[in-house]
Amino acid sequence: MANKKAPAKMEDLLRADNFDFSTVQILDNDGKVVNEELMPELSDEELVTFMEDMVFYREWYNRTQALSRQGRLGFVAPTTGQEASQLGTIAATTEDDIIFPGYRDLPQLMQHGLPSYKAYLWSKGHVEGSTYPEDFRAYPPQIIIGAQYVQTAGAALGIKKNGRKAVAMTWTGDGGSSQGDVYEGMNFAGAYKAPAIFVIQNNGWAISTPREFQTAAPTLAQKAVAAGIPGVQVDGMDILAVYAVTKAAREYAIAGNGPVLIETLCYRFGPHSLSGDDPKRYQPEGAQDEWRQRDPLNRYRKFLTEKGLWTEEKENEVVENTKEAAKEAIKQAESTPKQKVSDFLKNTFETPDYVTQEQIEYYEAKENK
Repeated sequence: MANKKAPAKMEDLLRADNFDFSTVQILDNDGKVVNEELMPELSDEELVTFMEDMVFYREWYNRTQALSRQGRLGFVAPTTGQEASQLGTIAATTEDDIIFPGYRDLPQLMQHGLPSYKAYLWSKGHVEGSTYPEDFRAYPPQIIIGAQYVQTAGAALGIKKNGRKAVAMTWTGDGGSSQGDVYEGMNFAGAYKAPAIFVIQNNGWAISTPREFQTAAPTLAQKAVAAGIPGVQVDGMDILAVYAVTKAAREYAIAGNGPVLIETLCYRFGPHSLSGDDPKRYQPEGAQDEWRQRDPLNRYRKFLTEKGLWTEEKENEVVENTKEAAKEAIKQAESTPKQKVSDFLKNTFETPDYVTQEQIEYYEAKENK
């Protein structure tokens, strides 16, 4: 997948006039370093943390899937296979950065500081799942495809006007990149040199629509060209490459150069959501086989094991801790008072109109009997 002609230096990648969209890769499928020059400076402890996080969210999804099948959660979007893309990008941010996740990006929200029980409340459709402290620099997951790109552009301009050394970051999928909002957000941020990082997680499928039917563009990274901003394509199954590119993009943005578009090539091992679609009905047989060889956990596990930093015992410990964390999170979510009809009505408008106020009073009277 990776093209060895890709620029060896990060500053070469982050030029608006760089039209080389070869895939940036640091680790190959066997966990061997193939691009030493782009290797990020990380301590052994930081390298191990990457693996702990990926194992945690792989198991977290397993627990979440089980809870969904038990009818204890609502909407759930699978993340298995996208751990390196999600965690590699968020790892390059700080708590001062503002993030605008899509509905599949709960891991990034949790890494940014969202209590895990609120992630489950969001899945259940509870208003408390989208109620954040004022100092938490994140917005609830966006359901409207691509709309978070416009939000991110606005927030990035606000960051610039306030003189803060921070970025606004967002994610969408390959399907989302076909939405007008995505280009409009990049174009606006580019025109005003607003510090934004736009991520397209190219999974190859927009539900049942394959990548080749979404656009004739050879890469999605090159969609940055029309907005006059740098675009970089990275191996989204390689957490070191994803982190290195995102970290460089953040440094570029906070230096006043404007936004960056990052395309992560990844694959989601599962349906678009647990609400109905079955990838076996539209993906060709064996479509996942090649991607299984690139599994981000397998690749990184080989890398750490070779360095003597990872063991099966350590991995089992993380898995067991995750099970306990999920158990506690769902317990806390389910102990949150259930919403009443009057609560839904009160949340419809900041100031209820006459008809809504009548309905609120009607249902409150029934609920208080």
